[in-house]
Amino acid sequence: MRQILVSALALLVAAATLAEAQGRKFTYVDLIRQLTDLEALAVQPPQGEKSLQASSYDRASVYDPATNTYKGWDANGDGDGIVRVEGDKLVLAEMEGPGVIWRIWSAAPGAGRVRIYLDGAAEPAVDLPFSAYFDGSTEPFIYPSLVHDAASGKNCYVPIPFQKSCKVVADRNWGLYYHFTYTVYPKDTQLPTFSRRLTLEERTALYQANETLTSRLGTDPAGPREGEETIRRSADIAPGKTLTLARLRGPRAITALRVAPTFANREEEVMGLRQMVLRITFDGEQQPAVWAPLGDFFGSVPGLNLYKSLPMGVTSEGMYSFWYMPFGREARVEIVNEGDAARRVAYELTHAPLARPMSELMHFRAKWHRDAFNPTEPGRGIEWTMLTTKGKGRYVGVNLHIWNPKGDWWGEGDEMFYVDGEKFPSTFGTGSEDYFGYAWGIPELFA
Repeated sequence: MRQILVSALALLVAAATLAEAQGRKFTYVDLIRQLTDLEALAVQPPQGEKSLQASSYDRASVYDPATNTYKGWDANGDGDGIVRVEGDKLVLAEMEGPGVIWRIWSAAPGAGRVRIYLDGAAEPAVDLPFSAYFDGSTEPFIYPSLVHDAASGKNCYVPIPFQKSCKVVADRNWGLYYHFTYTVYPKDTQLPTFSRRLTLEERTALYQANETLTSRLGTDPAGPREGEETIRRSADIAPGKTLTLARLRGPRAITALRVAPTFANREEEVMGLRQMVLRITFDGEQQPAVWAPLGDFFGSVPGLNLYKSLPMGVTSEGMYSFWYMPFGREARVEIVNEGDAARRVAYELTHAPLARPMSELMHFRAKWHRDAFNPTEPGRGIEWTMLTTKGKGRYVGVNLHIWNPKGDWWGEGDEMFYVDGEKFPSTFGTGSEDYFGYAWGIPELFA
């Protein structure tokens, strides 16, 4: 077994109650806009909204409820797991609506056709060789930041909504490895049924989402907000001391945070980003909602490594975050210097009035750890737990940083999400690298 040291920052937004915002109606343009809407992640989801995944995980992995044991849990034949065979066709996934497929991924899509049947229709809404979902050759799967390769991983983020049902059927030569990541909504939610024949408004919305993800990374996707204010300062933090970046009175939301530390060399940079801790506390809570080493929070370990994503990144000017962090009464943002040397940081913090009542929103939370927390149920063996949490909310992402002294390929663990007491995970993936969108453990940089 390879020896690895892993640190993870799990990001989520959570609240004590959920809004009963049921009966909502979404147009296809509404769904496209959610691809780049970070503020929407802070809105309380209605009861019944769930995120799920259909994948080709090895069906030898099973849970036996009679004995509360897990069997074949390390099975790794994840390339061709399916739901069942129907004649000469393979059923890859079945979903009940209303729902939206947000992401399709594969490590090796083939020439065999994959057909997506929606809402009981006799004819498929999409009928293409599986490779054509990813190669940019076919409308509307043509936008390079929505349909792209990431170190041999094939990704498609064009939303595919349905009202009642979705069934994915494939020819036998469809390829190897698949994910269909989707959301289901309360039954009274109204969604359009996807068609490849898009209107001009829908094509324009896809184009705009692609432009945001292509040329606007590093800027707040929401643009300037009415009434926003920005704090800009530089300060030294003595060893063992705490720098308060801001104490804000609500109701407001932190909409952007930029931090640019100063280091004399790479070694100091690597140490300093782990020894400085970001701490954010909301609304008088006893424990901070955000507690993470500075580099880990911004997705950069070890040291400063340039990359850009929608919610956060690192540029030559420093680290940025556009996670939307609402609060009702107050927010306190601090950096704690836990090292033995003074550190200098420049920072910018933008905050703005809320666009809706705090009662409809949730606090942002981030947890960091590097511990094992292995499960105890028979048969589950080693599962490296990134996040365990209670309450109501929405998981929004994770940063995973791995030090692998053995070199080469660092692991093959399937991602698994056990939600609301599930014994068998509702998301069961095909490998850690697949979860992040790439494939085959190829050591190429990508964002």
